[in-house]
Parts: sequence; structure tokens; C-alpha cells
Amino acid sequence: MHPCLPDVVWLNTSPSLQHFDQELIAEVSSANLVAYWEYQQSLDEPSLLSVGLTLVHDYLKSFSRPVHLIGHSTGGLLGLLYARQYPKRVKSLTLLSVGVHPAIDWKSHYYVQQQLLPCSRQQLLRQMVRTCGIRSPILERKAVGWLELDLMESFSLHSPIQQFQVPPGGVSVPLLICGSLTDDVIGALELQKWKSFLKEGDRLCQFPQGGHFFHYFFPEKVKAEILQFWAAINQLPGQQVQEKADCYN
Repeated sequence: MHPCLPDVVWLNTSPSLQHFDQELIAEVSSANLVAYWEYQQSLDEPSLLSVGLTLVHDYLKSFSRPVHLIGHSTGGLLGLLYARQYPKRVKSLTLLSVGVHPAIDWKSHYYVQQQLLPCSRQQLLRQMVRTCGIRSPILERKAVGWLELDLMESFSLHSPIQQFQVPPGGVSVPLLICGSLTDDVIGALELQKWKSFLKEGDRLCQFPQGGHFFHYFFPEKVKAEILQFWAAINQLPGQQVQEKADCYN
């Protein structure tokens, strides 16, 4: 295998929200080679998980060793389904802001609120930004625009008339679940329910603050949890510690 192929692949299905991922990616990249896989869907293309899974598999099947997968929200859902289908290609799976019912995301929350509240789109998006834990006025204005683009342009399993569901359950590969106690999209109870699906070696980590994008606000702390999790994996029987790559992206 080419020495500069990644150890870690971050899965993103929301290009408009990639800003929230960059701080943590920079932190993790200081010790590992990280690839950022992004699903950009055309406006006329149907939102099908099978398409995303096929594209991820086309990318990963050329690798000669399994990789660590990371995904936030729907990106995490894609990683979860991929790890269930192709466990031999996944060294570990880290899910950020993914509840035990993994199809729940900010869009499903938005559509529920849209039916309940007599608000304009802009008003509801501003409320969603606050729901996601963003309090800075400058970041709030930017985030409203990012959410609006994400609502219109990116891959989505949900619509105003239908909410998509995926059965709860874990994976056979090592699993790390990270979330925030202040996330109103993926509530603390949704995270706690993961416990019934965790096997030996899996971890559930709940941060006290940060909301839905906690990894943006606390990248160093999230990185520490991820690296500790990976270090533990390397101590499991049958696992070999990989040498640190000489090149980074």
C-alpha cells in the first residue's frame, strides 16, 4: 500500500457544515494521516443511503488495511451502516452526535419544529442554530447560512412529510460514541440508550457542553478521547500497533 494512504477517514454528507469539522480534523491530523471523504449530491439526485454506501465502498475497497472511520450526524450514520456491512474494512468507528436511533439529525428536528411553530424559515433556522449550541452572534449569522445551504443542497433522509428511520444497534468493530449533554437534537437519553448495544471495549463519552457541534467547540478534548480509544484498540489481541505515517494532509 502507498505509505501516504490514510489511517483515518472522516465521512461527511453535509458539505455546507464542514466548517464545524475542521478544528477536530486538524487536531487528529497532528498524529494521524486523515482523509476527508465528502458526499456532494446534485439537486436532481435522490437521497439514497445505498448510493452513499456504494461510493464509500468504492473508495475504501482499494485500501490494503482497515481504517478508523469518523462521522458526525448523518456522516456517522453512513459510517455505522458501512461498518455493519463491511466490518473487515473498518478498524474502528467513532460517532459524533449520533443517537441510538441513528437517522435522527438536525433536519429531522427542524421538520418537526416546522410543523409545530408558526415561524418563517429564517426565524426557525436561527432557533435551530441556538438549539445546536451556538451562542456567538457572529458565528450564529454564519451558521444560519450554512444550515440553510445544508437544508437545500445536501444529502437528506428526511422531508416535511416523511421522517426516515434506521433500526438501533451496534457494530462488530470497536465503537466510540461521543455526544453532548446540551445537545437538543440528540438528547442525553438518546445517547444513554447506546449502552444496551455496547460490547466490551466500546465507549460512550458525553461532554457537558457544546451542543450538537460540540466537537467544534472542544476539539482538543474530543481528540484526547479518540486517541485514547485508538490506543486501547491497539492493545487488543490480534491488533498490531501501526507505525506513525511520515506524511500528513
